[in-house]
Amino acid sequence: MATASAPLGVGIIGAGNISDQYLTQLTSFPDVRVLAIGDLIEDRARDQAAKYGIARAGGIDTVLNDPDIEIVVNLTIPAVHVEVSEAIIAAGKHVWTEKPIGVNREESLGLLEKADAAGLRVGVAPDTVLGPGVQTAKRSIARGDIGRPLFAQTQFQWQGPELFHPNPAFLYAHGGGPLLDMGPYYVSTLVHVFGPVATVAALGLRGSETRRVQVGPLAGEEFPIEIPSTVSVLMQFEQGGQAQSLYSTDSPLLRHGVVEITGTEGTLVIPDPNTFGGAVTIIRPLTEAVTPPAPVVHKTVDVPQEGVLVGRGLGLLDMGRAIRAGRPHVATGRFGYHVLDTLLSIEDSVESGTFVPVQSTVDAVGSLPDGFDPLAVTL
Repeated sequence: MATASAPLGVGIIGAGNISDQYLTQLTSFPDVRVLAIGDLIEDRARDQAAKYGIARAGGIDTVLNDPDIEIVVNLTIPAVHVEVSEAIIAAGKHVWTEKPIGVNREESLGLLEKADAAGLRVGVAPDTVLGPGVQTAKRSIARGDIGRPLFAQTQFQWQGPELFHPNPAFLYAHGGGPLLDMGPYYVSTLVHVFGPVATVAALGLRGSETRRVQVGPLAGEEFPIEIPSTVSVLMQFEQGGQAQSLYSTDSPLLRHGVVEITGTEGTLVIPDPNTFGGAVTIIRPLTEAVTPPAPVVHKTVDVPQEGVLVGRGLGLLDMGRAIRAGRPHVATGRFGYHVLDTLLSIEDSVESGTFVPVQSTVDAVGSLPDGFDPLAVTL
């Protein structure tokens, strides 16, 4: 077993598309040792292990039964996130799970209760909100750079993941779609800024009933659309503030990464929440009258970005260091559950055509510790 002075022993379950992003980063962190990869398709796990120099690979039990693994990264499809995470908890290991934490409230709460009873932690993606982009923006708001935050606007629209994903059907099944797939990035960012969500309202539609795979061995195959592929959302936050969001995979026009927070003294433009960095800019109010047709010239202020730019796995690293230090980690299971509850409440609103209160809440969301350097040796 690892000691408090040794690097974190990490295992991965799920060797699909997103595993490359995690493995690229986790194998670069000095405080982490990736010890094993497991997948239902064992050859896929072995291929990834060979690619990244991981010692052990095979089925899921290869990871669960390894006594040196402290944290397991759950990269399975959303429909089995809770099932796999519960198996990890039962094996006595902490969980870092890809988003969402689950696809329904009851099972997801049950997972958190089992983790609490076992004295183990759950961390939930996205950890993009821990990158220098959103963290810099969050500090800017805390300093009062835009006064009191009033409202936000976010936007994600394009044709859909079938353009690049070799097996995209699960992204249009229950637990997927632009809302459950991309919504966690935007809702997580908004909760970091405004606090927990109180009420939502939404409209949804399906642009088509089926789609075709565009790439890979399944190219040309049709699959059904089980969820709304366009969702328009209004959100009210517990502590005040509002947000308006669009999530769509029905649009030939690509427009994504739009996150704008308007306060009493300016508008803060935040980087794409599906990335870890990017420019943070403040638009100041006009101070002189404008006479048409003279153009409006905004005064902009660039906010210097703070922190080390890395990628997926940052949240796991924070959780691991927090476990060793006995402090809270940022991307907690309770935070991930509130994001899921908000997204499911949006789905409920689409179905009912009414405003829907979000039943869960979450404490004030912390930030990474000052001077957090993922490339430093601390363990």
